[in-house]
Amino acid sequence: MDCKFSYIRYNQLKSIIMKKSNLFLLKIVAFCLLLKCFIPTLSAQNKSDEIDKLVSKYHEYEQFNGSVLVSENGKVIYKKGFGMANMEWDILNQSNTKHRLGSVTKQFTAMLTLQLAEKGKIKLDVPITTYLPDYPKTNGDQITIHQLLCHTSGIPNYTSFPDFFKKDSKNFYTPEEFVKKFADMPLEFKPAEKFAYSNSGYFVLGYIIEKVTGKTYEQNLQDQIFTPLNMVNTGFDHHEIILKNRATGYEKSGKGFKNADYLDMSIPFSAGSLYATVEDLFLWDQALYTEKLLSAKYMEMMFKPYIAAGPGFYAYGWGVADVPLGKTKDKLHVVEHTGGINGFNTIISRIPADKNLIVLLNNTGGAPVNQMSASIRNILYGQPYEMPKRSLAKALQSAITEHGLEKGLLNFEKLRKDSSYNFNENEINSAGYYFLQSGNVKEAIAIFKINVENFPKSGNAYDSLGEAYLRDGDKKSAVLNYKKSVALDPENENGKKVLSEISK
Repeated sequence: MDCKFSYIRYNQLKSIIMKKSNLFLLKIVAFCLLLKCFIPTLSAQNKSDEIDKLVSKYHEYEQFNGSVLVSENGKVIYKKGFGMANMEWDILNQSNTKHRLGSVTKQFTAMLTLQLAEKGKIKLDVPITTYLPDYPKTNGDQITIHQLLCHTSGIPNYTSFPDFFKKDSKNFYTPEEFVKKFADMPLEFKPAEKFAYSNSGYFVLGYIIEKVTGKTYEQNLQDQIFTPLNMVNTGFDHHEIILKNRATGYEKSGKGFKNADYLDMSIPFSAGSLYATVEDLFLWDQALYTEKLLSAKYMEMMFKPYIAAGPGFYAYGWGVADVPLGKTKDKLHVVEHTGGINGFNTIISRIPADKNLIVLLNNTGGAPVNQMSASIRNILYGQPYEMPKRSLAKALQSAITEHGLEKGLLNFEKLRKDSSYNFNENEINSAGYYFLQSGNVKEAIAIFKINVENFPKSGNAYDSLGEAYLRDGDKKSAVLNYKKSVALDPENENGKKVLSEISK
């Protein structure tokens, strides 16, 4: 209850009660109204304390390093930085630290696209060759802007190309040059047939925005979104520019961290090139409840569930889903998107019905932001939540590095019985790749075997084991595991390709 309203209501009741000369009743009413006034403040403080306890524990276990903001009913109740923005100079993360957003960029690209649609400068249901006449017509005549926006175009995802990170990711390309890298490739499926996440599709959208407006993607963002919303700490991340309060990106390496691999930001472009602070993303969130950037009609189009994707649906630059509220039968409509880019992973999660927002920006790669966001959401709604556990994968990786494979595996078997440790498929897989990439193939095979044994229905687990066997020269075992992977995951196109090559 608003305090001003409580005061007004009190005065109204006072005149009524005083006529009946009941001073005792008046005191009770006054106490109840004042209590209603202050309970929300106390509740918000309690929630803030619980959020701090939760995120602090993730940081203690080296599972989160970055900046956090949480708002409830449109008001910020928590914001804080954890760990280092720059480890070499001991510079702390704060709420005004600038982090790379990765694919959270896509919602801004979607906004620019819808703004152009609202102005009549583009149509969402026409072929992309309408605006890109040089795009190969075999593909371009089949694909619409709508399909680019909701990942149903069938354009192959360039970040999944073999050796992409080795051959292309460090080089500068103009949008026109880079589009040619995949424009002629066969589509993976008939457009509109199904959902398949594609950075390529959102890259093409940025190229279309530039062609239609005659201005760069970056300038469009500045003119149409950042300046109107006073988002002064958000922009296109140019490596060469001296940018105040920019976080450095790191990746886990053994027991510590290393600088993330360089990535030329012309590559993620309109699919993932932006940086921002948690504070600026709060401004963005609040603007989405208004018509400052887009009319209500087009804003509704932005968040419409167009195609089934994972546990929910994909809209335009956002994932939407009705998720369970704690352990109750109730559900919350959540609008969110994650991002991952060299050294960073992020999430922005919105609950429009209550104007609640969770933003997590991490600069050490691989933070369990979905899990953290779910726990924070439970805190906001007074539901039970789980505290993080220590990483069993990290303990395994450290034990093998320090004591060798045999002792490391024995230590693993001991620790997996300890309830304070978490057994996570993706983390175990990452530990396997740590050894594989450093040339310790036997260790990688042993770790990937652990995943296969514990997650026998995971196509990815068998794919990783197959890759390790192939690296070790054991083609027979590689074939067996790749076959199992493809059987479990028929959409594993890379696995099919490798299997075809090694089965010749």
